[in-house]
Amino acid sequence: MKEVDIVIHLAARVGGIGFNQKHPGELFHDNMLMGVNLMEAARREGIEKFVQIGTVCAYPKFTPVPFGEEELWNGYPEETNAPYGIAKKALLVMSQAYRQEYGTRIIYLLPANLYGPRDNFDLASSHVIPALIRKFMEAAKEDRGEAVVWGTGKASREFLYVEDAAEAILLAAENYDKPDPVNLGTGKEITIRELSSLIAELTGFNGRITYDTTKPDGQPRRCLDTTKAKREFGFEARTDLREGLRKTIDWYEYSSSKPLANVSIEKP
Repeated sequence: MKEVDIVIHLAARVGGIGFNQKHPGELFHDNMLMGVNLMEAARREGIEKFVQIGTVCAYPKFTPVPFGEEELWNGYPEETNAPYGIAKKALLVMSQAYRQEYGTRIIYLLPANLYGPRDNFDLASSHVIPALIRKFMEAAKEDRGEAVVWGTGKASREFLYVEDAAEAILLAAENYDKPDPVNLGTGKEITIRELSSLIAELTGFNGRITYDTTKPDGQPRRCLDTTKAKREFGFEARTDLREGLRKTIDWYEYSSSKPLANVSIEKP
């Protein structure tokens, strides 16, 4: 008798633009194998329902804004994260094929950029929000007059707070059972320049923000159409970006101030 009724596949090999540029093969390989093997294992074990988490990076580079789920296949993803995005998008094909051939109940969710406490703040691999929080907090602490941000600042992103994402995933797991993908987000976009100014304010950094235009912007714009999530399983994001950033900054400030001796490290 199986002991698991539902699998929510959240594991992924991820990183920011620099990490994607440096490790495209690793990101494609690892994300494909994780999804393929876990989905097949779930099918073999007769799992009642499987929730596959996709990525906004799967959308074409120049998707009309706001991104509707029907636009997913209408172009190639932005080059810096295409291997990762395509690996994740291939798992949508697999989920639909398994539903068709085996009757496996698999749903596929496409979240916006996620952020929140316990994010990855390593500058070598972090996404934009944790990277900016760390850069500005360190610059403020060291009384530096300048902090450098990648790109022109003109690109836009949509951000979904981790607690809202968790609620959305659970609502979908309980109430959605169709093969078509569903966006998860706030439906609101902000430019990196505006985001940088907001995080600088919240972290107390009063210096100059310089934009390194030799670095890529990534996808020009990101903003999701979230009407399907509301219609199909009643999800609406509740956390304002400023509130979510404040919670994330507070957590990072607290965690980075703790002595290493008080941090529990689990070994595999």
